[in-house]
Amino acid sequence: MAPETITHPADERVADFRDLVSGDRRPGTPRGSGPVIVEGVPAVQRLLASPYRVRAVLGVPGRLAALDLPEGVAAYEADKWVLSEVIGFRLTRGVLASADRRPPSDVGEVLAGPDPSAPRRLAVLEALNDAENLGSIARSAVALGVDGLLLDPQCADPLYRRAVRVSMGHVLSLPFAVLPDWPGGLERLHEAGYLTVALTPAADAVDLADVDPRAHPRTAVLLGAEGPGLTPEAQAAARVRARIPMRAGVDSLGVAAAAAVAFATLR
Repeated sequence: MAPETITHPADERVADFRDLVSGDRRPGTPRGSGPVIVEGVPAVQRLLASPYRVRAVLGVPGRLAALDLPEGVAAYEADKWVLSEVIGFRLTRGVLASADRRPPSDVGEVLAGPDPSAPRRLAVLEALNDAENLGSIARSAVALGVDGLLLDPQCADPLYRRAVRVSMGHVLSLPFAVLPDWPGGLERLHEAGYLTVALTPAADAVDLADVDPRAHPRTAVLLGAEGPGLTPEAQAAARVRARIPMRAGVDSLGVAAAAAVAFATLR
């Protein structure tokens, strides 16, 4: 079916996309309760291949033709000026989609995976409240074979628009769960056979390259927020504290870069 044309920014058919500068949810509604917003053709294609139910797609004329939209998905076109007025900024990617949220996975399901006896690697994030860093970590996780994310209660929403955008939509294929008891909940990982590795630039930490992934088929990498890093309590709860060796004069990497290095080192 041909997309319907939107000529006025107040059209209720595109309410999911209105004023995205203010966030992904209506004022007064709980955090993490709005629709998932996805930007750009590649990311929307990943959304279509994910388990998330697509609600609507909005784009500039001709851009929706690049998408193989399933039957029943509402599709709308608007010129770039109307589109900008709807969402609140100039969109260079030309297309957006909205989808129903899915609740976080059960912690036990993320720990076990489809095959409880198979090797498995996880990323565990503490107080990582920057959505773009979270999205970048999710993209690296999918690219480098990490199977899921575990978040402490203070972490940013992994389905927030900026996290989804920076992940290029890959976060939609990555199971995630929240560990409500932090850092005590790390004991659940140990009981499930995981070696927990806390990343820190501290001089007394072991070299990350000395952690042999072949000897630990189930590994979880702990990462803290940009700047403060992991709390002393989280480091104490982990089985290993490890550092990425660096040139003199550089004390640490940004958390997204450190995550990618750790994921690659522990493949």
